[in-house]
Amino acid sequence: MMPKNKKEQTEDHYFSATPKSETNYGLIRTKFFNKNFEFITASSVFSKQRIDTGTQLLINSMQLPEKGTVLDIGCGYGAVGIVAAKINANLQVYMTDINTRAISLTKKNIEKNNITNAKTQCGHLYEPVKTLKFNCILSNPPISAGMEIVKNIITEAPKNMHSEATFEMVVRSKIGTKIFPEIFTNTFGNYTIIARESGFRVLLGKYLPQ
Repeated sequence: MMPKNKKEQTEDHYFSATPKSETNYGLIRTKFFNKNFEFITASSVFSKQRIDTGTQLLINSMQLPEKGTVLDIGCGYGAVGIVAAKINANLQVYMTDINTRAISLTKKNIEKNNITNAKTQCGHLYEPVKTLKFNCILSNPPISAGMEIVKNIITEAPKNMHSEATFEMVVRSKIGTKIFPEIFTNTFGNYTIIARESGFRVLLGKYLPQ
């Protein structure tokens, strides 16, 4: 078989809208907050074989509201949003991703984990939920898609946030210490590190409109 050219490799990235690779499924069984979860995964979706370290840290440290709406932006197969929905039935959770395969998996995983307070929509960044506002936005951003995309996830968030809503993002520490403090401060006027572990950190910004 001839090796893929650069264009084909790009189309197979997990942030591609329509992956071209053959769909090879996997299954992850795990536990968060003393609750069991199962996630169907597939090729061309981020972290197919296990819940990656960054996502685990985000899930274990996320600060969720008691009630209201939550957005998992760039949801992949839905681990972050599904855990949030399951541990707090008073939340309405939305999950978005540009990757059609990821959205299909998320729908399956919502059903598989018996989640009734979550839904998923396909599209670029905040476009699928542009008419909604959230009490919390969660993100494990697609760093491989480029810093401009990641920066947009942060800077465009306030348009979709209620007053005092939180924006929580996991990043690698070597990147987070250099770039993100300024972006968070310019966007939200504040910046907090709520968790550090295994070379990752979770950053939080609170939306406090003037």
